[in-house]
Amino acid sequence: MHEKLVYFDQRDRPAKVESGTLVLEAARQIGIDIQQPCGGQGRCGRCIVHVEEGRVRRRSSLRISPADQEKGYALACQSVIEENARISIPEQESIERRLVTTIKAREVALPAGYLPAQSQSLKRITLKLSPPSLDDQTDDWSRLQQALRSQADIQLEDIPLALLKKLGGVVREGDWQVSAVIEIPSPDQPQANRLVDVLPGQIPEDQPLWGLAVDIGTTTVSVWLVDLASGRVKAQTAEYNGQIKRGEDVISRIIYASKNDNHLEMQTLVVDTINQLTATACKRINADPSQIYKAVVAGNSTMIHMLLGLPAESIRLSPFITTANFPPVVAAGELGLNLNTLARVDCLPGVASYVGADITAGVLSSGMEHTSKTTLFMDIGTNGEIVFGSKEWLVTCACSAGPAFEGAGVLHGMRATAGAIEEVWVHTNTLEPTLRVIGNKKPRGLCGSGLISLMAEMFVTGLVDKSGNINLDANTPRVRQRENKREYVLVWADDSGIDQDIVITEVDIDNLMRAKAAVYAGFTVMAERVGLSMGDIEQVMIGGAFGQYINTEKAIQIGLLPDMPWDSFHFLGNTAVQGAYLALIDLQARQRVNLNAAKMTYIELSADNSFFEAFTSAMFLPHTDMSLFPSIAAKNPSAVQV
Repeated sequence: MHEKLVYFDQRDRPAKVESGTLVLEAARQIGIDIQQPCGGQGRCGRCIVHVEEGRVRRRSSLRISPADQEKGYALACQSVIEENARISIPEQESIERRLVTTIKAREVALPAGYLPAQSQSLKRITLKLSPPSLDDQTDDWSRLQQALRSQADIQLEDIPLALLKKLGGVVREGDWQVSAVIEIPSPDQPQANRLVDVLPGQIPEDQPLWGLAVDIGTTTVSVWLVDLASGRVKAQTAEYNGQIKRGEDVISRIIYASKNDNHLEMQTLVVDTINQLTATACKRINADPSQIYKAVVAGNSTMIHMLLGLPAESIRLSPFITTANFPPVVAAGELGLNLNTLARVDCLPGVASYVGADITAGVLSSGMEHTSKTTLFMDIGTNGEIVFGSKEWLVTCACSAGPAFEGAGVLHGMRATAGAIEEVWVHTNTLEPTLRVIGNKKPRGLCGSGLISLMAEMFVTGLVDKSGNINLDANTPRVRQRENKREYVLVWADDSGIDQDIVITEVDIDNLMRAKAAVYAGFTVMAERVGLSMGDIEQVMIGGAFGQYINTEKAIQIGLLPDMPWDSFHFLGNTAVQGAYLALIDLQARQRVNLNAAKMTYIELSADNSFFEAFTSAMFLPHTDMSLFPSIAAKNPSAVQV
C-alpha cells in the first residue's frame, strides 16, 4: 500500500497515512481531535469535513445530502483516504457549561446528628516514637507498630511497600514524631486496619483530612472536595466528561470502546477529567492532592466500568450483564488518579446494566430509604432510571428513552449550551412563539427542556393533535409542508444563529413522544408489578441535571410526568454526587447503599410483555387514558378524543 499525504487546514505539516485510513485517524495522527458524538457510527453527522482537493471513499453518507457530497463534504468517521488530499474541518460545536461552578463552595448541610469522629473511617494520629540507640536497634516499622499499640490502641499487621520506602526518612525528619493516617473500617476487625500515609512531625488538629466525592455522569463529571475531619464540603467543581467526543450516550461509547481495544482510551479520558477537576478544586483552597486519602464514586454502570478499565460490551448485548455490580475497592495509583497513591477509590454498587451507582447513591441522598410515602424516584437522560417504593420495599427499572430529551435525534436539537432554546411560549391566538435562549444569544437549536416546552405549547394551542400530527389548517405561516413532511418554524433564518430556519418536524415530535412514552410506561409497569396504580404515588423525586430545568406543568401536559399536584414533585439536583458525599463521610451511610442495592428488585422491561402495551397507550399526548390526566382533560376537552 502506498503512503498518502493529507493536509488539514489546522496544520502546516501533512499526515502520512496508508490508503484506506479513516479521515479522523489521519487527523488524529497530527494532533487534531475530531469529535465523534455517536461513537464513530456515522449517525450524528457532527464529524463532517470538507474535502477540498483529492478524493475519499465514503462508507456511509447517511447524514449528508447528495448535493453536499458533490461539494466535497464527508463524514470523518465514515470516509477513508484513497489519494493525496487537502481537507478543511468546519468549526465544531463548542461545549459551554450551563452550570457555572463558583470559587466558593455551595453550603452543604451535614446530616442531622453527624459526629465526624464516630462516623469516619480515616484517622490522623500523632505518635512519639522512641529513638533508636546501640542498646535498642529495633527497626523503624516495628517502632511505629509499637507506638500505635501503646499510644492509640491500634493494631497494624503490615505496611504498603510505598510507605515502607519512605518511613526511615519521615521518622528522622520528624525527630521521631510522626502523624499516621490510618483507615479503621470497623473497630471489630483490627486485621482490616490500614496505614494510608505517614508524615513527619505533628499535624495541627485543625488541618483538613481530605476526601473526594465524585459523580461520573455521562455528560458531566462533578467533584466535591471534602474535609473528612469536619465533614464539610470545601470546594466543588464540574466539567463535561471528556468521553463526550467519543460518544454522547453510553451505547455509542460502548461501541467505540469495543473497537481496537479503545476501552483504555475511554478510561484515560474520564481519569483525565477527574484529575483536572481535582486539581482545580485543590487550587481554589490551597490543598495538596497527594493528601486526598479517600474517594467515593457514583456513576451509571457503563461509567463505572470505563473508570475501572473494564470492557463494557456485555452491558449493551442481551442478556445485558455487567462484569460486577459491586466492584472492588482499588488504590488511586492503580487508576492513574492524582490523589494519594494509596487512597482508596470506592465505587458505589449498581443493580443492573442500566441501573447503576448513580441511582443507588440517589436513593440514599433523596431519603427515599426512610420515607413511608409511596415514592417515585427518577433520573431521566438517554436512559430513564426509575425506582418505585418506600422504606419497606424498592423496585427499579430502566427504560430506553433515547437521546431525544438531550437534543439528539431531533433535526435542530442540541445540548444545553449557549444558543439553545430552553423555554417556549406559543400565543393562543397568533400562534407566534416567544423564546428563552441560554446565554441570550441568537438561537441555534433546542435543548431537552425547550423541546418539552415546545411540544406542550403546540399541543395546548392546537398546533398538534393527540397523535402528534401537525395541524396544516392552523392560521399561521409557520406551519408548512416540505417534501411531504410537516413542520413548524420556530425561528426564521434571519433571526437564527445558524442562518437557516429552526423547525420542529413531525418526525422530531414522534421521537419525543417515543421517549416520553417509554418513561411513562416504565412507571406504569412497575406500579402494576406491585399491585398499585399511578394514583397511589404520593410523591415524585427527580434527580439529575435534566430535572433542574424542565417545566413541571409542561412535562405533565405531554405525559412525561404523572398528573399530580405540583407540590408533590421534588427536584433534588445532582443526587448522585450528594449520595457519594454521604457515603464518603459516614460509614453507616456507605453500608446502607449496599443494603439498598441488594434490596432493589430489578424489572427487565424488554422481557415484560405488558411494557409494550403500556408504551403504546402512552404514545399519545398526553395519554390514551385521559382519566390518568384529569387536569389536562379539564383544560383541553378536545384532548379526550383520540
